[in-house]
Amino acid sequence: MIIERIVVGPLETNCYILADEKTKEAVIIDPGDGYGKIQKKIDKLGLKPLCIINTHGHGDHIGANEKFKLPVWIHKLDADFLTDPAKNLSGAFYMDIYSPKASRLLQGGEKFKVGSLELEIIHTPGHTPGGICVKCDGALFSGDTLFYQSIGRTDIPMASTEDLLESIRTKLMVLDDSTVVYPGHGPESTIGEERRNNPFLNE
Repeated sequence: MIIERIVVGPLETNCYILADEKTKEAVIIDPGDGYGKIQKKIDKLGLKPLCIINTHGHGDHIGANEKFKLPVWIHKLDADFLTDPAKNLSGAFYMDIYSPKASRLLQGGEKFKVGSLELEIIHTPGHTPGGICVKCDGALFSGDTLFYQSIGRTDIPMASTEDLLESIRTKLMVLDDSTVVYPGHGPESTIGEERRNNPFLNE
């Protein structure tokens, strides 16, 4: 399994490239900006991206979607964010980001293959109604649901602290402690680290 992190955009969003080392098939998770940087890494590794997966619909996670000309996958509850700068919050920064419409609407629970890798979609509403995490073997791409010793913001439209904490406790804290968490911003962590030390989960 190949995992590459590229930090992009003014909000320092983590874009991830997840690929099968043998087949070179890949997915791009949250290309929020930095098309050139991301494409350069793809070319250097000789990867074959199949689609883009957006963990949610905010502008800092979808900003470079259009430039890749790939199918876009997002949860059905965030689908409208792709084409609405007010919902994806880019309008608040005077940027007005538009993404192509979704090619596949996710619901949570889907499992699919990228080469020999099996990916699973976990619906984790709270930061947005359609927030998701992507699980692959011992890796969890948590978007803006779970961060190192923190959680996603809920002081924004359509967010819910109650829903977010419920998602984390019932859907993420059931995973093995050794699961590596690759968040949408900031450094990586593990489920065990967050179980023990995340102040939002130990109140």
